[in-house]
Amino acid sequence: MPRTHLLALAVAASLAFTLASCGGGNRPTAGTSTNAAPANETPEQFVARVNKEMREVSTELNSAQWLSNTYINSDSELIAAKANERWLTRLNEWIAQAKRFEGRQMSPEAARSIKLLKLMTAMPAPRDPKELAQLAQIASKLEGMYGSGSYCTGSGADKTCRDIGQLSDVLASSRDYAAQLDAWQGWHTVGAPMRGDYTRFVTLVNKGAKEMGFANAGEMWRSGYDMTPAEFAHETDRLWDEVKPLYEQLHCYTRGKLDAKYGKDKGEVAGGMLPAHLMGNQWQQDWSNLWDILAPYPNAGSLDVNAALQRAQEANFGRALFSANTPGLSASDRGFQAQRAAELATATQMMQRAQDFYTSLGMRTLPESFWQKTQFIKPLDREVMCHASAWDMNMQGDVRIKMCIKPTEEDLTTIYHELGHIYYDLAYNSQPPLLQGGANDGFHEAIGDTIVLSMTPQYLASVGLVAKPQQTQEALVNAQMRMALSKVAFLPFGLMIDRWRWGVFDGSITPDHYNQAWWALKAKYQGVAPITPRGEDFFDPGAKYHVPANTPYTRYFLANILQFQFYKALCDASGHKGPLYECSFYGNKEAGRRYWAMLSRGASQPWQATLKELTGSDRIDAKPLLEYFAPLQDWLKQQNAGQTCGWSAEGATAAAAATPAPPG
Repeated sequence: MPRTHLLALAVAASLAFTLASCGGGNRPTAGTSTNAAPANETPEQFVARVNKEMREVSTELNSAQWLSNTYINSDSELIAAKANERWLTRLNEWIAQAKRFEGRQMSPEAARSIKLLKLMTAMPAPRDPKELAQLAQIASKLEGMYGSGSYCTGSGADKTCRDIGQLSDVLASSRDYAAQLDAWQGWHTVGAPMRGDYTRFVTLVNKGAKEMGFANAGEMWRSGYDMTPAEFAHETDRLWDEVKPLYEQLHCYTRGKLDAKYGKDKGEVAGGMLPAHLMGNQWQQDWSNLWDILAPYPNAGSLDVNAALQRAQEANFGRALFSANTPGLSASDRGFQAQRAAELATATQMMQRAQDFYTSLGMRTLPESFWQKTQFIKPLDREVMCHASAWDMNMQGDVRIKMCIKPTEEDLTTIYHELGHIYYDLAYNSQPPLLQGGANDGFHEAIGDTIVLSMTPQYLASVGLVAKPQQTQEALVNAQMRMALSKVAFLPFGLMIDRWRWGVFDGSITPDHYNQAWWALKAKYQGVAPITPRGEDFFDPGAKYHVPANTPYTRYFLANILQFQFYKALCDASGHKGPLYECSFYGNKEAGRRYWAMLSRGASQPWQATLKELTGSDRIDAKPLLEYFAPLQDWLKQQNAGQTCGWSAEGATAAAAATPAPPG
């Protein structure tokens, strides 16, 4: 079953139309327009011109960002910042030019294109050239700080440093209470140095948003959903209210298991909240790594995908070692080379396995350039951003993925998810550039996750990743629990990050209360808390990639609900009969045809129309998710009978505020 990546990790860094302005000998100074609009240009001519320019210049910024993610150093950071600066300057020019057409009659496509142009970036830039340049520099710096972040202990020859992957491995596999706390606190040290830059970043993007006519950057983000910002906030509240009872049952069950494992004094925090460092995940957004503690029936229906992937890597190592015959190499060097070759071979095979699902639906194979340019495993010679992401480099077929793949079930399902972004890109590449995007950003995140839902035990067995599954009630509960530990556990986290940022952007959360507000929202929505004070000398939001990378997050909450709606529609299209959770549409061409038709729409029409074409409804609906997990919810209620479920978040604010804000 999928883990962390599903929800959060799979962020397509280039999906938010991160494009750049022209290269060439005469580069414009930031904020200074050298691209005057033609006289008497009609709205349709304007849109056609912007589409042409955008397609021509799309490669520079994406290439610079790719470089800054896969070769992290001060040079690549500077290159990315300058490319971003040029792009923001060009975008500001287009937006300013578009104001000529306010109130004018125009075609529906031109009107939608101009609307999307205004909402194209999550980082609205001020018009002032110096402020725009500063914003671009801070944005690259923050992302670089996250990517190169590590936790070091000791000094001199005894100094050891661990990156996020190594620290996350401790949370995933260790059950030593102190070791988990050290790994969790260690990674969260990376956020503190970001606070000053992030505070300035907020000021700059708010100024840019106001110059575009929005109250603040948060209002701008909420305007991208073909409804008013207030309607969008209400819609997310409605969906959360529908799924919250299921989350509360899972939370209650998990708390009981942690109490049994660690004792009630360590297994929960005052108020019945879950300890942040014991959830198997740095951000408590995915609890799949706690399977050894939370498995309902340990011996029922084994779905050990990890074991199959480990065997594949061992076999690849054996073949690589057998063929390693470079003269002069020592045995240890041959072993090292064989291990690296085995890691790359296994990662490639995992990617090919995921591609097979998409092609089984009738979709095309990935271009050869994808296999040549994708970062499959972590390089040894440089710092890279291992956070998984999918990239559309030039809006016309140069697609690739950036990962540091390990032979785990978590990374396998990450790949299925990331390929959802890639196939969405390929499907809508036929649209004009301004209409190349998800119907809304939640759609983009839901595409691959819909495929993951179809990775049923029967499917996994059919492709040789697990043994033939048991057909028992205990095996069903196990399978549902594995899915819920990623899908259901994530739901409140998917809301709270942007709830925090909306407050930061509108000023209701001030810089001297950043951390306090962060933990108050985590307590309110997730029912989790740190066991030690996290005052304002920390900046814990910075320890989550999407904050320093300025990636809107409510999309993931929407995606976690939309994917079940998509899944049900595709299962119906495939002719599936029986419980929803048993459906796999692997190999069904009709499901694939309908899915591809939806993907091809891109952003060419309001998302409500696109959703209705696939599902028959123009409203996001949580009922398919609840239908899917109905057996588990009934089982959880039985297990929790007699317990007091829920939690009190009253202590979270006081604990977070135990130390004062740092000066400046």
